[in-house]
Amino acid sequence: MSLDRMIERIAKMQNPTVAGLDPKLSYIPGYIREKAAKQWGEHTLEAAAAAILEYNKGLIDALSPIVPAVKPQAAYYEMYGWQGVKTLAETIAYARSKGMFVITDGKRNDIGTTMEAYAAAHVGTTDVEGEAVQAFGGDALTVNGYLGSDGIVPMLKVCREQDKGMFVLVKTSNPSSGELQDQILENGKTVYATMGQWCEAWGKELPGKYGYSGVGAVVGATYPAQLGELRRALPSTFFLVPGYGAQGGGAKDVAEAFDSNGLGAIVNASRSILCAWHKTGAAEEDFAKAAAEEAVRMREDILSHIGQIRL
Repeated sequence: MSLDRMIERIAKMQNPTVAGLDPKLSYIPGYIREKAAKQWGEHTLEAAAAAILEYNKGLIDALSPIVPAVKPQAAYYEMYGWQGVKTLAETIAYARSKGMFVITDGKRNDIGTTMEAYAAAHVGTTDVEGEAVQAFGGDALTVNGYLGSDGIVPMLKVCREQDKGMFVLVKTSNPSSGELQDQILENGKTVYATMGQWCEAWGKELPGKYGYSGVGAVVGATYPAQLGELRRALPSTFFLVPGYGAQGGGAKDVAEAFDSNGLGAIVNASRSILCAWHKTGAAEEDFAKAAAEEAVRMREDILSHIGQIRL
């Protein structure tokens, strides 16, 4: 099962974190942007996409010995047109070539054959004249389950066939998440708790060898009480935890997501890693070194609260 591979990397590297690759041009050193502009022209999508790819590769080279996974957010590539989408595909391929687990953050949500198409695109294969061709090649995809099982069952089928995983939005880190997710249903449970229970049920179709299924849940670090509540309620569901760092969540908060073996969650940080060279005042050429140093700091911070990770 796909998430088993991620769990094994987490334990081997003693690092339950994922680096979010959510690049903006303002994050990228000037010398990289200038180089791309000279080759592709100023103010072009081609130059922007080329700069992002070079930046991402530098980060991946520095982070791959430290961090088990990356999480590119599709929107940050789609905003640069087909050129940016090409960079997304190349970034995924490069990260995987370095042994990293790739979670594509697309938050896809649809039903039936449309969801089958999303699943094929991001974690499966596409039929081209009878030949199965990989499009993006991620290891897992974030999905929005609030259309119900019609939007999940097609993903389950592809994940089972292709040995891939998914992370379903359950209790998200944004401030307004409670407007819907905290509502109490007729059964007395919150919407997010109900979605979590569905993840447990869906996960039975993708069992894993370490006690966690291939159906994970997105649960924000900005709500530590709910993290703890859901960890106790969802023993077979692995958590993707956004909100650490720039969004305000800390190591003490995310510790609620882990089990007694230090497993059960992978914590995302994006801006704090991508922009580490800004924050530390490092030279532009040292952007990747600064990112690696921040990733090590984050790892040690979290391990100080959860202890050794054991399979």
